[in-house]
Amino acid sequence: MSKWRFVLSSRWFGYLTLVIVFAIGCVFLSHWQFDRREEAATEVARVSENWESAPRTLDSVMPELNEFNEDNKWMSVAVSGEYLNDEQLLVRGRPYGGQPGFEVLVPLQLESGEIIVVDRGWVPSGNSQDAPDSVPEAPTGTVDVVMRLKPSEPTVFGRSAPDGQIATIHLPAIAEILGDSTYTGAYGLLATETPAVDVRPLAYPKPLLDEGAHLSYAFQWVAFGVLAFIGLGWAVRQEYRLINEDDPAEQERAKKRRLKSEKRGPTDAEIEDALLDS
Repeated sequence: MSKWRFVLSSRWFGYLTLVIVFAIGCVFLSHWQFDRREEAATEVARVSENWESAPRTLDSVMPELNEFNEDNKWMSVAVSGEYLNDEQLLVRGRPYGGQPGFEVLVPLQLESGEIIVVDRGWVPSGNSQDAPDSVPEAPTGTVDVVMRLKPSEPTVFGRSAPDGQIATIHLPAIAEILGDSTYTGAYGLLATETPAVDVRPLAYPKPLLDEGAHLSYAFQWVAFGVLAFIGLGWAVRQEYRLINEDDPAEQERAKKRRLKSEKRGPTDAEIEDALLDS
C-alpha cells in the first residue's frame, strides 16, 4: 500500500480537486443543455399544434390587453379593423436569408377601439441608406385580418433607433406612442388580409420543427466529466509505474505489457512515425 502513498500528496489532491470542479461544471452544462432541449421540444410542439389552428377570436385568446399565455404563441386569431398607416414602425436589425432588413409593423385599430400591432412582414435594407428603398403600403379602410400571435420582446439595453424605427418589438414602449388601448401582451404576424394588396412585405415562413443538437451536447458533457476521472486514473497509474520501475513485480508486469504489444504489432501511428523518421 505504501507504493501508492504518492496519491496522498498535495499535488495529487490538487489534481483531484480540479477534476471534481471540472466534472461539476460538466454536470451543470449538461443540465443546461437538457433544459434547452426541453424548451426546444416545447416550442416544436407549440408550433405543430397552433400554426395551422383554425382562427379564434382575439378576446378568447387574450381577454386582457397586457396578459398573454405562452401556450397561445403562434395561435391564429381573426380580427377586423383599420390599419393606422401613419403610425407605421420599422424594426431594425432583422436579417432574413443572410440579408439585412426590417420588419414592418402597422397598428390595426379594431372595431372595438383597441389597437393591436401587426407585423406585416420583412423588407430589405436600402442600397444606399439605413432604411428600406420602399415599403409596401397596407390596405386602407376596413380590413379582415388573420394573424398568428407572438409575445412582446424584451428591451435591448443600449440600442437606439431613428424616428420611425425601433430596435425591438417591446410592446409597452410602442404603447407609449399609440396609447393606452394598445395590446401589450402580444402582437400578430400577418397571415392573410382581406382585401389584399398587390404587393406586401415578405412573409416569414413557418418555424422549423427542429429540437436542435441539445440532447447530444448534454450527453457529451456527461462523457467529458467521466473522461476527466478516467484521465486522472490513467495519470495516477503512469506515475505509479514510473516511481516503482525498480520493483521486481512492476518490472515483470512491464515485461508482459511489452510482449503483448509486440504480439499485437505496431499501431498505425507508430508505422507513420517510422516512415517519417526514415
